[in-house]
Amino acid sequence: MRITRRRAAASFAASALVVTLTACTTSGGGQEESGAIDMESQVGYMEDFEVGTTFKATEPVDFSLLYRDHPDYPFKEDWPIVQHLKNNQNVEFEYVNVPLADLATRRSVLISSGDGPDIMPAIYAGEETQFRNALLPISDYVEHMPNFLDKIEKWGLEAEVEQLRQEDGKYYILPGIHEIAKPQYSIAVRSDLWEKAGITEDPETWDEFKEQLAAVKEANPDIDYPFSDKWSINSPMEQTLNAAAPNFGTSAGTGFINGLWWDEEAGEFTYAGASDGYRELVTYFASLVEDGLMDPESVTQEMEQGEQKFASGSVAAISSNDQELVKYRDNFEQLGEEDAEVRQIVVPAGPYGSYLAAGSRRESGIVFGAEAAKDDDFLAMLQFVDWLYYSDEGLEFSKWGVEGETFEWDGDKRVLKEDIDVNGLNPGAPKELRKDFGFHNGVWMLAHGSTEELDKSMLRDEVVEFLDGMNAKEELPLPPAITYDEMEQEQATLYQTNLQDIVYQNTAQFIVGERPLSEWDDYVAELEAASMTEYVELANGAVAGDE
Repeated sequence: MRITRRRAAASFAASALVVTLTACTTSGGGQEESGAIDMESQVGYMEDFEVGTTFKATEPVDFSLLYRDHPDYPFKEDWPIVQHLKNNQNVEFEYVNVPLADLATRRSVLISSGDGPDIMPAIYAGEETQFRNALLPISDYVEHMPNFLDKIEKWGLEAEVEQLRQEDGKYYILPGIHEIAKPQYSIAVRSDLWEKAGITEDPETWDEFKEQLAAVKEANPDIDYPFSDKWSINSPMEQTLNAAAPNFGTSAGTGFINGLWWDEEAGEFTYAGASDGYRELVTYFASLVEDGLMDPESVTQEMEQGEQKFASGSVAAISSNDQELVKYRDNFEQLGEEDAEVRQIVVPAGPYGSYLAAGSRRESGIVFGAEAAKDDDFLAMLQFVDWLYYSDEGLEFSKWGVEGETFEWDGDKRVLKEDIDVNGLNPGAPKELRKDFGFHNGVWMLAHGSTEELDKSMLRDEVVEFLDGMNAKEELPLPPAITYDEMEQEQATLYQTNLQDIVYQNTAQFIVGERPLSEWDDYVAELEAASMTEYVELANGAVAGDE
């Protein structure tokens, strides 16, 4: 007998989330709606699971998990977080362990080959579209995820979720979500060297930042370069360009994704990599290299190389986030550099204005292997994911750990145990929350998407100040969803990949001067030859087709 299925279609209004469930039906041809679960085969799930319920599988279950192994906190099978999930949630994992630097490539191979694990975290919206046929349409099953639906409604994130839908009306990724925007990446500067140059205020614009770099170089002639970037894992300077790009009216770095930029005024997509804004962005950073203000190795070097340069004093500023600030200070302390002081600046405004990227309350998310719904513990998996990533209890657990073990309450504030540190909360403590316990880990936290209270609960005062400064920026409007059909998606993926390779290669070459910016028009012609116009027309046609 064919398993009856039911389709869950989520319809989001401006002020409320309404989930419309299509009844199970079987047509004369035997076709049934998708989204129902064969309850007779399911094991481990809770019958009374709802908002506020602590998930615990009714019998042991295990899920395959694509684990992003971060070099700052290498994976340990005996981490307390792993043991607690086993003992308290009755959940274990079959790990597909992949180094951070290889994650995108390995994930692509696994999904494309049909070997994608059940749960695959740390993927950004837009990266999943090319794998639609090999992924689970998770929107069919969100009726079983009460915490996710509750927070989407409470936080007014309906439009962000709507944007994830594809041509078939479904979405294939569960995003990490924030109650407030929580941008992390910017630039850390040596305050002591800035003060030596007579600078006490953060730059308001990128042009002012360049002026400050020049002043720092003049006042500190022993440094090699005022600025160096350390994040070029999948593309050159990927975090700095991503943070800067909205202020230049474009997208870049980790935010480049499909390479399309929504022109709100024109009401259409253009190709970001060929835009005037992208040219201004690249020209700006190229000018830093040309003037000796930025290390040309920024577009290629490993993280450790950049960190060593900053620690040794050969550079005065480096790409950063709030966690990296702590690492930098530890490095200085270990080297006996007692005078070194570090702070992170708010991302400066650019020629386009002072903006955050569109959808900045959305974080990296989770996709699921297409075969996951056939597992007899599928409903238990949905409930577990919903509890861990979207319930208040799960969010606190993955971030802070366990009361009495890793933290205590001091009035209405959580405080880490004295012998545990993370992000510099207990400098010098012998243990670290991520390395030694496995908590505060992007795999089990969706890049820390959380409530405002939890987002700020573990932040130092300086980080809250940075966050408030970033939230003073305006968020760019969300672009409409691009709903390709299957054939269009295959063509778009081919275009996208070829174009992206050209953009990333030339971005690096332009910045370091290996290719002169006088050849920009030639570069755009190369994009045209790689079907840029056809790609943009395909995207705009997919949008127009929905109107």
